[in-house]
Amino acid sequence: MTTSRPPQALRLTLQPHDVLPDGLHWRIQDGYIRTASLDEDGESFILGLWGPGDWVTNAFSVLNPVEIQCLSTVVVEQGHPSEAEILAFLHHQIRNTEELFEINRIRGAESRLLKLLRWLGTRFGQVSSRGYRLSLRDMNLTHQSLAEICGLTRVTVTKTLNHFKRHGLLQKVSDTDLMVSLDSPTMAG
Repeated sequence: MTTSRPPQALRLTLQPHDVLPDGLHWRIQDGYIRTASLDEDGESFILGLWGPGDWVTNAFSVLNPVEIQCLSTVVVEQGHPSEAEILAFLHHQIRNTEELFEINRIRGAESRLLKLLRWLGTRFGQVSSRGYRLSLRDMNLTHQSLAEICGLTRVTVTKTLNHFKRHGLLQKVSDTDLMVSLDSPTMAG
């Protein structure tokens, strides 16, 4: 009598900028990932940001290509999600994409970047009565990465982040963490 063991799940450790294989379902164990596609001019646009515990795949997308790229060092495990997990993933994907789309529709650079930081804090950080605590360093979100996510230039992101710091909307609370204030910007110049 031979007993068959279930196949071993493929587990990968990837570095920033590595791309996950297409068409497979991955559960993020550690790290952060972005999904992106290209417009007709070859410019990249972000479809979603994903972190520990999230499923990520490009198997259900009608866009081609959809790249699943590591933002930070990432540990993923290939899985075979149930129908309920697939449905939950698709709902999460839609919500994630809609929230990023909404952020990108904000006209003013300061308001757009502040909304993105607050969204990141809610999604991947900690919310408190003081604001949103998050680590851009842990997520490996550079000024250029933030610019790509919210459709601004790197220079605009850098200037705006410095502006937020000067006006107390963004404060360093540890070597890696920032606190994004709950207060709305009432800054001029």
